[in-house]
Amino acid sequence: MVNEKPFWETTPLDEMTLEQWESLCDGCAKCCLLKLEDEDTGEIAYTDVACRQLDIGNCRCANYEQRAILVPDCVTMTPKIVPQLGWMPKTCAYRRLSEGKPLPWWHPLVSGSSETVHEAGISARGRVVSERKAGDLEDHIVDWPEEDFS
Repeated sequence: MVNEKPFWETTPLDEMTLEQWESLCDGCAKCCLLKLEDEDTGEIAYTDVACRQLDIGNCRCANYEQRAILVPDCVTMTPKIVPQLGWMPKTCAYRRLSEGKPLPWWHPLVSGSSETVHEAGISARGRVVSERKAGDLEDHIVDWPEEDFS
């Protein structure tokens, strides 16, 4: 019996089908957190404030198909721009694969469960507030989105 490698280990990001590409998202929602950029240094500060379109209970966009219209600065992930997004969390599958790193054990494609990302403490679930209720972003700066749980 031949052990066939999974698609994410054999297919370059820019050759994946839409279904494969979309399945790389682990549902952590860390990319949906608002960030502040220092104009002088370019340094990124992460907040625990989630985009107003994020369903913070399930860590999924409430209006995924219309997200770019409803939130004009929402970044649509593509293989071409992933390497340019240094603010993406180190745990992000798109970032990890573009850097030649494997998917971790808790990634749904590896574990077979969409809950392991939450069980492992990787996701934003239970740690965020909606931007509709947050107030001043400077009061919400955190460092946990950059944790590396490889």
